Amino acid sequence: MILERHHATQPNLVVRGWCGALAALRRQPAEAWVVAGVVTALYTIFSVTQWNRFDTPSWDLGIFTQLAKAYAGFDAPIVPIKGHGFNLLGDHFHPLLVILGPVYALFPSGLTLLVFQNLLVGWSVLILTRLAVHHVGRVPGLFLGAAYGLSWGIQAAVAVQFHEVALALPLLALALEAYIEGRLRTAVVAGALLVFVKEDMGLTVFAFGLVLAWRFRRRYQAGLGLAVWGLAWVVLSVKVILPALNTGGTYDYSDRIDVNALLANPVGTVITMMTVVEKYETLWLLCLAGGFLFLLSPLAAVLLPTLIWRFAAGNESYWGPDWHYNAVLMPILFAALIHAILRARESRRGWLRSYSAAVVPVVSVVALMLLPGQPLAALAKPETFQQSPRWDAAHRMMDEIPSGAAVESGVLLMPYLVPETEVYWIGNENPAPDYLVVDAEDWSWGPTRPASAEQHAEETYPGENYTLVFDEAGYQLVKRET
Repeated sequence: MILERHHATQPNLVVRGWCGALAALRRQPAEAWVVAGVVTALYTIFSVTQWNRFDTPSWDLGIFTQLAKAYAGFDAPIVPIKGHGFNLLGDHFHPLLVILGPVYALFPSGLTLLVFQNLLVGWSVLILTRLAVHHVGRVPGLFLGAAYGLSWGIQAAVAVQFHEVALALPLLALALEAYIEGRLRTAVVAGALLVFVKEDMGLTVFAFGLVLAWRFRRRYQAGLGLAVWGLAWVVLSVKVILPALNTGGTYDYSDRIDVNALLANPVGTVITMMTVVEKYETLWLLCLAGGFLFLLSPLAAVLLPTLIWRFAAGNESYWGPDWHYNAVLMPILFAALIHAILRARESRRGWLRSYSAAVVPVVSVVALMLLPGQPLAALAKPETFQQSPRWDAAHRMMDEIPSGAAVESGVLLMPYLVPETEVYWIGNENPAPDYLVVDAEDWSWGPTRPASAEQHAEETYPGENYTLVFDEAGYQLVKRET
């Protein structure tokens, strides 16, 4: 009888769980659903047009598609595009990317990663829009959510396709929402998970932990514990985990910041950090997007670790507003703005209270003014929606390559080749591949493309014989004779 009663309660628990989940979804403000849905749809349309045009701005989509394929097969994340036998967990510390495995298993395509990233963006938009609606008002909240979803940092990240930082967006949004609403436990849990997105996120967690300790001074131990957690994972990942899993036994990015020079001349280093046009542009765009008012919130301090390590690095691609490096700043910026509006409304300074009422129109106008120069502006051009004229030829060529074969390629076709083949990049020292692709329009070859794929393959792999099996629309495919 007891067993029967126990089994009878199981379906009821499941039903109650589903009912609770549906009730939670229904409690989300309609404005949050609308903004999140529109933003996700816009980015997905943008990504599909990129995919159909063979618009591949970097090799990262191919790399992460290989990682997703490995996780889907319950394998270690070995990514041949980075090098023969290369474990991607030895490149950056991103164990949360294991979530890509089941997603890719259902939809095995590089396009899947682009859509998944857009859903993560949409989730963060939902969270920040509902936060704004609840605390700032329905109409202002809608505009703030839209300004965040269409912000320059998010657009740049989507345009350069999938990166692990996409996982940080909803986690940051949840942690920041919990901070503003006084939910310490949620803030700590969501913040703690960020260390598994990428090794540098531990610095952001460190800063957020300190801000939490200040916000919840009576329970400061939780915030300080989170700060220690973040810093500990930075040290553990950079000094232990990444070198242990890296084929070279080192952390590949340790030379990006000259720590000795920074310690020897900190004043000179700071001056150097702030004398580059790209860095000014990034800071100016942050201030404009946040209407300057975000500086009133302690959450603005959470922006600093990312800005400092980027500006201190010698890699110029870290400094400016392009690429994906500013994506994690956007949830922090807009959460800080929402928090600052609430603080300004209670200020004794009349001008500050007045500006808190005007700042939403200001940032909305800024977002609209920036749109023509941002990636989504391409959706207003008819040519954006035209499929590559080489689409059919490329797929006929790829059909010539048997499933499981090793193929060496430039960047453009990598994400399209990964699902069915083992892909190598032309810039590495690879084992002799079964097939080699020369694409006359692939930018990764540099200024000089090989005129003959056969000659190039046999010069690259002495002693091997390759035969041309496809030559059309600028594509040459050669096969290794065994």
